[in-house]
Amino acid sequence: MRITVFGAAGSVGSRVVTEALSRGHEVTVVVRNPDRLGDPPTGATARVGDAADVEDVVRLSTGQDLVITATRPAPGSEDELVTATKALLAGVASSGVRLLVVGGAATLTVPGTGGTLVVDAPDFPAAWRGIALACAEQLEVCRAESEADWAYLSPAALLEPGERTGAYRLGTDELLVGADGTSRISMEDLAVALLDEAEHPRHHRTRFTVAQA
Repeated sequence: MRITVFGAAGSVGSRVVTEALSRGHEVTVVVRNPDRLGDPPTGATARVGDAADVEDVVRLSTGQDLVITATRPAPGSEDELVTATKALLAGVASSGVRLLVVGGAATLTVPGTGGTLVVDAPDFPAAWRGIALACAEQLEVCRAESEADWAYLSPAALLEPGERTGAYRLGTDELLVGADGTSRISMEDLAVALLDEAEHPRHHRTRFTVAQA
């Protein structure tokens, strides 16, 4: 597959690139800041582009099989996430390329609470509320889009660098919690799940979630 990755220099995006390359895909990595371009991973093509610019999205997605976005704004600029998502959806709708969005866990429901959202749970960290609300709006923007072929991946509550086990559990709108009471997945296994979805699409114009197996 020919895959374009926006946010490729980030923690999740870089792992998505590594996973895609390990599977033999042709990967174009996109960064907004030329200073972060550096030397692309072996086998990847590096391009400068802005996910919030529809023309850039069209230019960098045309002729590709898939676009993945793993962009994350800096603290205080959370509104940029929604702006970029709107541009990405418009761009891929024009180029006819599928979009996979790495989103947030904010709008998953907490098991056993009668439908309480993760972001509304009493123990939700205040420091994460800004990006959580932006991710919630990001999902609504996706759900309002009817032309593009998109899928939105909500990670487990705790997403950290870790081990690539290649194993994970799939869900839909409820937070997946393990036997130990935690909801977690490594960034490496998130990338595995994302590339599995890329290669064998199961979700179209909907959200899905993954957690540690």
